[in-house]
Amino acid sequence: MDNKNGLRAGALVAGTALMMLLMTSPALAVTRDDGDDPGHGLSVIDTLGLYVAAPIALFAVIAGLVMVLDGSTDRAPKTKPAKAKA
Repeated sequence: MDNKNGLRAGALVAGTALMMLLMTSPALAVTRDDGDDPGHGLSVIDTLGLYVAAPIALFAVIAGLVMVLDGSTDRAPKTKPAKAKA
């Protein structure tokens, strides 16, 4: 029974990998399309700023606003009162 499941999983993985390879073949095209006008590439500093620093800064700003604008005054966790045994 385990062999059948293993073959099924292997076939699924192989089929998925094959479909991904077939779908990505146009990405390897060398010739440009009509109207294609790419701009200049990004430098390493630009790339790190855009994809690393900007999301971290945005997260920090949102987290800071949530903490500052939080209206609750009770910061300690509430504990449940102990039940009295009869």
